[in-house]
Amino acid sequence: MSGEMDIVKIMLDSGWVVKGVLLLLVLSSVMSWAIVLMKKKVLDQTETLNEQFLQMFRSASNLKEAAEQARHLPFSPYKAVFEEGYNEFTRYIGEAGEEKLKSHYENFGLDSIERAMKKGVNQANLKLEEKLSTLASIGSVSPFIGLFGTVWGIIDSFTGLASGGATLDAVAPGIAEALVATAVGLAAAIPAVWFFNVFNNRVGAVNTQVESFENEFLNSVERAIL
Repeated sequence: MSGEMDIVKIMLDSGWVVKGVLLLLVLSSVMSWAIVLMKKKVLDQTETLNEQFLQMFRSASNLKEAAEQARHLPFSPYKAVFEEGYNEFTRYIGEAGEEKLKSHYENFGLDSIERAMKKGVNQANLKLEEKLSTLASIGSVSPFIGLFGTVWGIIDSFTGLASGGATLDAVAPGIAEALVATAVGLAAAIPAVWFFNVFNNRVGAVNTQVESFENEFLNSVERAIL
């Protein structure tokens, strides 16, 4: 081994168990970055589409007009919440009539519409949170996989040392390759944990905005009833 550290050479010269660990960690890192790029695209699109839907909703003269325009817009959390709430609203009008709807509102409020909107929230969250659990798993498990490769490599190196005739210089490359497994494990885990927290915070912010939109929609329904 030369005086300068050659990570690639160390990895290529490692034992089959350590190589297997390193391969698993590299694949995990590739998967992690693929999820990061995908989630960033999805969340960027979600924020843009939410803003587009909100502008349309606020510019519509009434709920019926908003519903007609919403059909031509792509999926967004705002659209999912609006459609579920509006469908429940129109369904009740069709069954009970506007006068009975007003009486029902005075007695019970808008609980049925709120429950319907929760369905839209859940539908949106399924898409927003997709693959985040995988990212969290990579971030939490990768260091332990790397540690397993390190422990295995060190045991293998010191087994050779214990057999007699070996020097520390002879086993040093084996120890180095073992420690590389820990470094690769951390390299896979740190970005995964970082971006999981970033995306989780962005999803939380979107959910907070959706709650505000729910209230805005309910205000529109109340004005339509009264």
